[in-house]
Amino acid sequence: MTIQTLLFYGLSAIAIGSAVMLVSMRNIARALFLFFIVLFSVAGLYVFALADFVAITQILVYVGGVLVLMLFAFMLSSKTLVDQLQNGASHFFALPVWQSLLIAASFLAILVYASLEFGAHEPTWIVTARESGTAIEPTANTVQQIGVQVMTRYLLPFEIVSVLLMMALIGAAHLTRKEGKS
Repeated sequence: MTIQTLLFYGLSAIAIGSAVMLVSMRNIARALFLFFIVLFSVAGLYVFALADFVAITQILVYVGGVLVLMLFAFMLSSKTLVDQLQNGASHFFALPVWQSLLIAASFLAILVYASLEFGAHEPTWIVTARESGTAIEPTANTVQQIGVQVMTRYLLPFEIVSVLLMMALIGAAHLTRKEGKS
């Protein structure tokens, strides 16, 4: 079994396991952190599908923007949620702690194994790309290509995401608004 196969199955298992735990969680804040792991694993799977731009967009827009905005909205909208987070579990061996430790250990194992394997030799798909001349060289002007793609082909999706983020921010501000007493 190659490193690529192990990483693919590892990321797939983490994404599916985190998604199953996500839909079974009752605590919204912990579910959002599991959502982070699902989105990050899916970004790793996009890399395996050779969709680097989609993977980077997934991390920047969804993990970096939407998820942080969702956390912001939930923290502002619910005082009981903040109280639950401050109180935490009553003891160390609570079930969510073990779930998070299992996920963190899985990520660590994948990262250590990948760094050891990639340090020893290059994967075959990188060698094949170099030999065929399709590998992106450091001198290639990829920033210009990405800029052209973002401003032409992907302009509408980015605008839709920005409108959704603005709507979520307005909703969070509306939920935290203090009602005047008359």
